[in-house]
Amino acid sequence: MANNNARGWRRVIHAFGYSMKGLKACFELEEAFRQEVFLLIPLVPLALWLGESPVERAILVGSLLMVPIVELLNSAIEANVDRVGLERHELSGRAKDIASAAVFSSIAFCLVNWGLILIPKL
Repeated sequence: MANNNARGWRRVIHAFGYSMKGLKACFELEEAFRQEVFLLIPLVPLALWLGESPVERAILVGSLLMVPIVELLNSAIEANVDRVGLERHELSGRAKDIASAAVFSSIAFCLVNWGLILIPKL
């Protein structure tokens, strides 16, 4: 839980701890997030090598990093929906489907960026 009494650097340190706790939970509980993190390990150095300018490198790496970021949000939405209730409800399904569509869109965005930068170099 948030510490409402924390101010200044103490608040920043607490926020960092909560963020690390969230990353750890997502890594342990969400297979899709783990897969995306494992894909980052070879793809980030590849992006840095293939990008010819700092802007190209930033686009290649940034589009890669967007995928697990959106996956974190998707996982948070799914956990919140499941917390409210496990029975099937149209709005719960819609929320999960829309969050999943956001992940798909981030992957498509990444692929388009990589294609637009790398295909002309072939």
